Amino acid sequence: MRQKIVSACFAGVRCRYDQKHRLIKEIKEMVEKGEAVPVCPEQLGGLPTPRNPAEIVGGDGADVLDGKAKVIDSEGKDVTEQYLKGAYQVLKIAEQFGAKEAILKERSPSCGSCWIYNGQFQGIRRRGEGVTTALLRRHGYQVQSEEMEKPI
Repeated sequence: MRQKIVSACFAGVRCRYDQKHRLIKEIKEMVEKGEAVPVCPEQLGGLPTPRNPAEIVGGDGADVLDGKAKVIDSEGKDVTEQYLKGAYQVLKIAEQFGAKEAILKERSPSCGSCWIYNGQFQGIRRRGEGVTTALLRRHGYQVQSEEMEKPI
């Protein structure tokens, strides 16, 4: 079985912006069996935990990769560079482990596969993908959300 990349918060790692996790028992078991590699793009990009929440302003993750949009935190700080750095670190890890699939956290500005927030910090979601998801997809990786009917 080929390894998968998974959001580290699914394995119980308290790496989310609010220092919480989003444990999914089946994904944690995959990590424990060596079938999945946990990653947190924000931490890999150099952001601390906890940190201010961030949203993509002016587009989605593909637009961030193309320099047409930015990732801004709730205090107005531009954290685009850290999100890009984290995405490229995840890509490097995926390549090193031979992974071709990823299960990532929906609505995250890094990991969202179908939905992200609209960039106004009002809790309103919109169609779009996060920065890491966009980069992985550009390199041929299959990315899905934990919210899929059968995420594993």
